[in-house]
Formats: sequence, structure tokens, C-alpha cells
Amino acid sequence: MDRKEMAVNLHKSGFNCAQSVACSFCHVMGYEPETVFKLSEGFGAGMGTFNTCGAVSAMAMVIGMKESDGNLDAPKTKKNCYQLMKQATDMFLEKNKSIVCSEIKGMDGGPVLRSCNGCIEDAVAILDELLLDIKE
Repeated sequence: MDRKEMAVNLHKSGFNCAQSVACSFCHVMGYEPETVFKLSEGFGAGMGTFNTCGAVSAMAMVIGMKESDGNLDAPKTKKNCYQLMKQATDMFLEKNKSIVCSEIKGMDGGPVLRSCNGCIEDAVAILDELLLDIKE
């Protein structure tokens, strides 16, 4: 099973979009799934307000898991994380036309742009490409 399938299966089992994406990267990034599950819970359903898509929020978490130096005294990796997140967001926008949950789901009266599972798959594919050099 590839990471996209794993993430969709997590979603089908009750994880929210953010948890599904972030937890699918736990083992490769060296993080405990329970910790990542807890940290990402509030990002589902567009942070509970149908704003920024949970799959997009999870991309930021995974980028930080991979790229942050964890240096509490003198952090030096923010710029790189921000650049990667900009790139990831641009790639997600290109595929889905929005990063706003309510717009993607068509809750604002517009068309449904993508399913939650589709957004999860897209976020995982983007992270695989940007962080692990795995292309579809």
C-alpha cells in the first residue's frame, strides 16, 4: 500500500483530513502517530471553521517535521519551511483551485472542486514529491 492509499484508509477509519495526511508520514519522519494525531486534530474541517483545508494544514506540519532544525535557542530553518510551504500550496492550488475547505466542498454555492479523499491524495503526493523526491 502506498502512502496515498494509507492516508485515504486512515480517513475512512475516522481520522480527519489533517490527521490522515500528517499521520501517513509519521514513520518516515520519525514521529509517534499518537502525538501527530493529537497535534493535527484541530486542523480538520478547515480548522473547524471550513477555512484552510485540513490536508493543506497537514502539509505545513509535515514540512516542519522534515525541515525544522528544532533549535529552540536559534532557529534557522523557518525561511526554508516557508518556501516549501509556498511551493506546496501553489501545487495544491493548481490541482484544486482553492485551499479553502468550504470552496473545495462547494459549500459557498459553487461547484464541488474535489472530495476530501482527493485533497488528501493530492497533499500526500505533493509532500512525497517535494520532501522525498517520490513522483507519481
